[in-house]
Amino acid sequence: MMSPLDVNVWGSVLVQHLWQSTMMCAALWVLSQLLRHNAARMRSRLWMLASIKFLLPFGLLVTAGESFSVKRAGAPSVAPLFSMVIEGPAEASLGKTKVITPEKNLSGRTQISKAVEVRKHSWLPGAVGFLWMAGLLTISGVWFMRWLQLRAIVRGGTPVGFAYGLRVVMVDCNAEPGVFGIMRPVLMLPSGVTSNLKSSQMDAIIAHELCHVRRRDNLWATIHMFVSAVFWFHPFVWWIGKKLIAEREASCDEAVLEQSHCATEYAAAILNVCKFYLEVPVACVSGVTGADLKKRIAHILSDNAVEKLSVVRKLVLGAASVIAVGMPVTFGFLHASRSYAQAPAKMNPDDTWQGTLHVQKDLRTVLKITKAPDSTLKALFYSIDQGGTPISVKETTFQNGELKLNVEAIDGVYTGKMSPDGTTITGEWKQGDRPLPLILVRATPETAWAIPEPPPKIPPMAVDADPSFEVATIKPTAPDFKGKGFGGPPRRFQTHGTTLNDLMMFVYGVNFKQIVGAPEWAETDRFDITAGQPDVPGAPSEKQVRSMMRKLLEARFGLKFHKDKKEMSAYVLGVAKDGPKMTKSDADPNGPFGFGFTKLGNLTVRNATMKDVAQGFQGAVFDRPVVDRTGIEGHWNFALKWTPDETQFQVFGVKIVPNDAADAPPPIFTAIQEQIGLKLDAAKTTVDVMVLDHVEKPSEN
Repeated sequence: MMSPLDVNVWGSVLVQHLWQSTMMCAALWVLSQLLRHNAARMRSRLWMLASIKFLLPFGLLVTAGESFSVKRAGAPSVAPLFSMVIEGPAEASLGKTKVITPEKNLSGRTQISKAVEVRKHSWLPGAVGFLWMAGLLTISGVWFMRWLQLRAIVRGGTPVGFAYGLRVVMVDCNAEPGVFGIMRPVLMLPSGVTSNLKSSQMDAIIAHELCHVRRRDNLWATIHMFVSAVFWFHPFVWWIGKKLIAEREASCDEAVLEQSHCATEYAAAILNVCKFYLEVPVACVSGVTGADLKKRIAHILSDNAVEKLSVVRKLVLGAASVIAVGMPVTFGFLHASRSYAQAPAKMNPDDTWQGTLHVQKDLRTVLKITKAPDSTLKALFYSIDQGGTPISVKETTFQNGELKLNVEAIDGVYTGKMSPDGTTITGEWKQGDRPLPLILVRATPETAWAIPEPPPKIPPMAVDADPSFEVATIKPTAPDFKGKGFGGPPRRFQTHGTTLNDLMMFVYGVNFKQIVGAPEWAETDRFDITAGQPDVPGAPSEKQVRSMMRKLLEARFGLKFHKDKKEMSAYVLGVAKDGPKMTKSDADPNGPFGFGFTKLGNLTVRNATMKDVAQGFQGAVFDRPVVDRTGIEGHWNFALKWTPDETQFQVFGVKIVPNDAADAPPPIFTAIQEQIGLKLDAAKTTVDVMVLDHVEKPSEN
């Protein structure tokens, strides 16, 4: 069974091969247009070459050149220049991913070692493979049944002798005259054909079929049938098949006319065959009536002489042959020769590395590793298709050729093995519980991807400023929108799928149970809000954003309330007996804080106070208020992983599925003590509540 990485390697090779074959097909079509006034046999050869290209990957020619260079140099084999790997999506998996890396054994040959076993795979490769196999078997089965029927008809026919060395069999069916078989071809003629065709017409038809035999058209047609069955999903393959039939028939037509057969009689013979008989339904049986009949008859009767190849056209064909075959072989030869002369491989990890992750779209990833004076490694992580903002790597280690990264800010972990030549690191990126294969390649000044310049940093708004949004739109959320969202650029704030209760919880830092007297629609009606352009310059702080949203609720929802106290069930956030285990934030204390989930139960907190943490828990996780009694000052960073239960995340309207796996994270009450040194205790306590005096649905924009 193949691992996700195996699947992606083969998928990459297939995509690369199909792309190359398609481009070559387009180039040969241009050549065929250039030769449209020349002999049809030239165009027929071009289309046969296009078909064979689907069976001959470009990489084989490169490898042939490299092998030739290796034999001449007497040196051991080296890794190919191109390692064609497209990293594809992998579904959530509890298992590891098999990583394949080349290793040298004592004999100097390359062997493949399995680093880790795969326990779970994505369903997509299997589904695609099943669909491909179903198409292959269906098409092959239909063709095979037709061929069996024709073979039975030929075997049941009556031998009537030989025509120019070709065995002739008279068959009792209404199929057109044709050549059946490859190794020992047989000319099959329908009974009564001599009464439907004149002697001169019959001679022309037999000459046509003998031309098919000389050209071995049945063999080439069988090869293309195999190509069509394997690559049935590619439309160009079927287009090539039509072109092959058209040009092979035109080639035989031209050959018949070159033998001094009367064009009028020959055209009449073809029309009579069409009148009395049916076309053979299998491409590997050469008949008379294939291709566009109207064009064929017009070409036969046109009496236009076939042009001979000019010197220019011969040079073009020769150059095309050199480019198609000679260039990749030469390229492989030169690359291999250069590889033996190059300096010893760099095995240090401190460099710039890059690779592509495939999720719903391609995500180009850049990793910059530096070595500090004390030999410790530092790294910055960039996702350049998502803005390119640098993300600090918390921990970077490289031991025995294995690189490990812990990108705690986005809950990401990477583990990879460096290749013997030091040019690639093959491994697995895991964010949350989503493992994805990721091949990192050592970048050079010529190959390095450009990292986008970060947007100009907006200076912070004055701390004592009291801004308001100049513009705000509120509209109902689309019925099919799932989830909730808050956030946006520094001077624009947006929400998606939020109720009035959600907005009050965000603005006033309360739990929904602390909102008293709200109408029913405050919990059910959802709104999308876009608010921007504060009337004070600068980037607002989190506190100023909440202040602007408070003014928006008062102005657009007519919100009025008074505060009160009420005793209710709550969670009290305190310090565990071993003390806090969080990291002090070095970010701007007036800057925004982060309280986000890579998935439910995987929490990343940045630059947050304990009050922010308590409000985040009560607003997103718990069904009751959370009161901060830690006494801890300052801003903190931490990550927390736990297994949610059915009482949590109710605000998002999701159903929690229990996770009974042996390696599942602990419940939140255990995790918060073990991982960050805090604790949550259930208690009845007095909390602040909002008693609504007035509220109404939002005014028009």
